[in-house]
Amino acid sequence: MSAEIVNLRQARKQKQRQDKEKTAADNRQKYGRSKAERDAARRRRETLEKQVDGHLLDKAETSRDPGDD
Repeated sequence: MSAEIVNLRQARKQKQRQDKEKTAADNRQKYGRSKAERDAARRRRETLEKQVDGHLLDKAETSRDPGDD
């Protein structure tokens, strides 16, 4: 009867790797977004930025003194 010799350091490191991979997989499932979702969010953000930029006053209008007319 021969027992398998196990290097405890290697076994511990292997378990840590497996735990990290499980955590990473859980995070990908929980926080990950598909490419379509990322693209939709990017398009929405760009649209909102254009709307905000369209409502900004020009620098020329804001720098004028009221007595310049």
